[in-house]
Amino acid sequence: MRIALYQPDIPGNTGALIRLAAGFGVGLDIIEPCGFLFNDKGLRRAGMDYIELAAVVRHPSWEAFLSAHGDKRLVLLTTKGAVPYTDFAFSPDDVLILGRETAGVPDEVHARADAALRIPLKTRSLNVAMAGAIVLAEALRRTKGFPP
Repeated sequence: MRIALYQPDIPGNTGALIRLAAGFGVGLDIIEPCGFLFNDKGLRRAGMDYIELAAVVRHPSWEAFLSAHGDKRLVLLTTKGAVPYTDFAFSPDDVLILGRETAGVPDEVHARADAALRIPLKTRSLNVAMAGAIVLAEALRRTKGFPP
């Protein structure tokens, strides 16, 4: 299982997701351009010493990401998703895609996603790192993908 961040623009959230990926032993794809420099202090502070432990792959574009992972099932987490993540049958090879904090993802990403999931909430949305953590943990639980 992998997490993919589409053009992230808040370094602290990206750092938190780097820690999450390192902790659970999943790969993390960063689909550029980012809204910050990758050596940003906020990213390093949030990622702490886990940045070196995480399997992070940076892709210069959506097309480059698709070349690397387009054969896998792409699962988009979005407030516009029709299916609650709690009703979805995850696969161990899924790639969970998280959108940009300020704008989500464009129509071309929605169109290419194999599934669009939402987190049932009373409010509009969650921080992207929190949303990623909630859905990744459930996906790993269901697929028995937690590290030993």
